[in-house]
Amino acid sequence: MTDARNDEVGEALRKHVLLPAQEMEKLGRTRQPVLTHAEGIHVYTEDGRRLIDGPAGMWCAQVGYGRREIVDAMAEQAMTLPYASPWYMATSPAAKLAEKIASLTPGDLNRIFFTTGGSTAVDSALRFSEFYNNVLGRPQKKRIIVRMDGYHGSTSLTAACTGRRGNWPNFDIAQDRISFLSSPNPRHAGNRSQEAFLDDLVQEFEDRLEALGPDTVAAFLAEPILASGGVIIPPAGYHARFKALCETHDILYISDEVVTGFGRCGEWFASEKVFGVTPDIITFAKGVTSGYVPLGGLAISEAVLARISGENAKGSWFSNGYTYTNQPVSCAAALANIALMEREGIVEHARDMAEHFAAGLRSLADLPGVADVRSVGLVGCVQCMIDPSRVDGTAEDKAFTARIDARCFELGLIVRPLGDLCVISPPLIVTPAQIDEIIAIMRRAITEVSAASGLAPAPGATAP
Repeated sequence: MTDARNDEVGEALRKHVLLPAQEMEKLGRTRQPVLTHAEGIHVYTEDGRRLIDGPAGMWCAQVGYGRREIVDAMAEQAMTLPYASPWYMATSPAAKLAEKIASLTPGDLNRIFFTTGGSTAVDSALRFSEFYNNVLGRPQKKRIIVRMDGYHGSTSLTAACTGRRGNWPNFDIAQDRISFLSSPNPRHAGNRSQEAFLDDLVQEFEDRLEALGPDTVAAFLAEPILASGGVIIPPAGYHARFKALCETHDILYISDEVVTGFGRCGEWFASEKVFGVTPDIITFAKGVTSGYVPLGGLAISEAVLARISGENAKGSWFSNGYTYTNQPVSCAAALANIALMEREGIVEHARDMAEHFAAGLRSLADLPGVADVRSVGLVGCVQCMIDPSRVDGTAEDKAFTARIDARCFELGLIVRPLGDLCVISPPLIVTPAQIDEIIAIMRRAITEVSAASGLAPAPGATAP
């Protein structure tokens, strides 16, 4: 991109774009780096730099950039039939995609509803829980139980279910019907074993149900991994024990797999095979199209639907949808993406790369300023703190980690900054050599910033 063109884009950004994470004091005075193109796992900036896309866009670029198969499928569908009203007409791509996704989901989650992205997928799942209980004659059963550190979207309802405190200021988030449980962050266990910590989390859920009245609780909404809340991996057995309580009290278990679905954890969906739970509803987005075009959705259990359909419908209509529900171009992109992933064995490749990725992250654990490393599949993070003995990060830790993120960027790696976390979730096509390059850059950035911050180097720690 020429300098003149750079200036035009920069001016347009400064004057007209409101960012999704906009520091209002600096509105109109700063702009983000501009990407010009991408290929494989790399993106390129306006000044010609090549960067490893460490966060895979935003957890979504599963097959990487420049995949002609997906682009051709989108173009062909756009020329054939770019749009059809989902209320009145059906299209082949939506029907074929629903059938394909049903073949990949666990259990009997065979009915698919398409939305525009992750937020609307989760919002629709929660609206379904309202509809479900109204049809069943239980209008009082509407409460939603969620967790601190969870993230579920940006609609009014999904934002209210999000337990990231940083998302709350200056928004009217609180809703009486939503109840927050403690974060299942293993670092919060203190002196307890992980087994004892899990027992306490389960007891908290039981106590909350008793306090609220289980006949008032419609749904438990949970990400398998609390991704945007800090790549928090609950103790082993957590999801299965919570699902058992949901079954006891006839509560819908909604697994938010917007991040973990479509190979991110080495399986098409992580709930059953990675975390040992078969939910009533799974939400998905992001990786379903590898980010080439927006699409989201949910898969619903046939057993759940049987209770409110056919002879049990009581004249009801599930009147929830979007202009772009079943959008044919998006569905065609998803079909091409899934076909590509199957043809190239990308989910299996992600599974094979998981231990190499985890070992690389573990190799950073002894560096000064590193408090914790954790990963599942190809999503992981390095938690950085001035004082690693602390459980939760401070403003000082966030500033320290921001310097590490910035140094990674200078060295050729995009790291998703989340407070005191350096988050890495590379495209699933990443190779062992590319993982080694990611780890080497992170090692150098952490070592240099820690030294500049006056932290004592760990024994034997050297920059590559």
